[in-house]
Amino acid sequence: MTTAQIAPTEAPARGGPAEHLTDADVEALGRELDAIRQGVLTTRGARDAAYIRRVIAVQRGLEWGGRVVLLAGRWRPAWVLGTASLAAAKILDNMEIGHNVLHGQWDWMRDPRIHSQTWDWDHASPVEQWKKAHNEEHHAYTNILGEDNDLGYGILRVDEDQPWRARHLVQPFWNLVNACFFEYGIALYDLNVGDELRAGEGFSDDLKTRSRATLRKAGQQLTKDVVVHPLLSGPGWRATLAANLTACLVRNVWSHSVIMCGHFPEGVETFERETLPEDETRGDWYLRQMLGSANISGSPALHLMAGNLSHQIEHHLFPDLPSNRYQQIAPAVRAVFERYGLRYHSAPLATQVTSAWRKVVRLSLPNGWLAATNRRNLRSQVRSLVQQARAAGAAAPV
Repeated sequence: MTTAQIAPTEAPARGGPAEHLTDADVEALGRELDAIRQGVLTTRGARDAAYIRRVIAVQRGLEWGGRVVLLAGRWRPAWVLGTASLAAAKILDNMEIGHNVLHGQWDWMRDPRIHSQTWDWDHASPVEQWKKAHNEEHHAYTNILGEDNDLGYGILRVDEDQPWRARHLVQPFWNLVNACFFEYGIALYDLNVGDELRAGEGFSDDLKTRSRATLRKAGQQLTKDVVVHPLLSGPGWRATLAANLTACLVRNVWSHSVIMCGHFPEGVETFERETLPEDETRGDWYLRQMLGSANISGSPALHLMAGNLSHQIEHHLFPDLPSNRYQQIAPAVRAVFERYGLRYHSAPLATQVTSAWRKVVRLSLPNGWLAATNRRNLRSQVRSLVQQARAAGAAAPV
């Protein structure tokens, strides 16, 4: 493996896993990634357009097929088949279709039916609010503490440098709740209510307007899943209601798990603004995406159901490229990592989910507490934890 070499007269540009890279290295890295991106832009065409149209057709077939089967939902095999079909449709709608269409990945087709300005999705988040929070904020400030609100969604401690508070003890529970109701958690997060509450000045007119839009969208989702479709099922309405709720739960837990795998496993970097270059270049931005993302390895079916966010590294580098191209360019991107001596963070789904949850649990406790605890010292460690919780509560700002 050939890695970037630092000239004797050049000092490293940054610390951490990229401490061996100079400014010149980072700019060269940026040019290589720009070339990969341009290669996709100049070759996207009919095959890509056919792909997204085919996925949309499959998603709609699964949804309507599942709803037809659920008319016989009082028969257990029909309920299982219909629920599985509906869950798969909801996952495809959110992950491979909605998320990526709303990124503008397919705007180049000039098809008004598949365009980021006209698309709506089966999700509680209003489209325009999601695009602002996700496309404009998360992707611009990826993994910068205090600037990327996706980093822990405002409820999790995600870095050792963040002060530990007693409230962090329950963050594994809140993370589980967030997983089960993920679409509604995202809708609430997109409102950015926390910032206005912390400011202590009440809700602004803008927040009230956005809140009404979110309540309308969430209300539409609940009405569709809890009222309309069950009523249309006639005598089998209970089976359809149970199927809808189960499909929503499966979709929420799956999407939460995939997104956790891309952002939170051990070894994924977070950043403080003071440690970043004052004038971040394109190469600097690329480097931050490379260090702050992780992939899931697996089959083409897994990549499809993950919305190709199993290629989170490639997605963070090139959020506007068609998602079906991420698997194609992944080897070239990985080669760039290797040339510049950087870790290409990729592992199977079970490994990444376990790592992300382990990090959530570890950071729910004071730094080093979990590693220092064993069966013999558990009692004294718990006493120490209680003392630290009281001290952290006393020191917390009012």
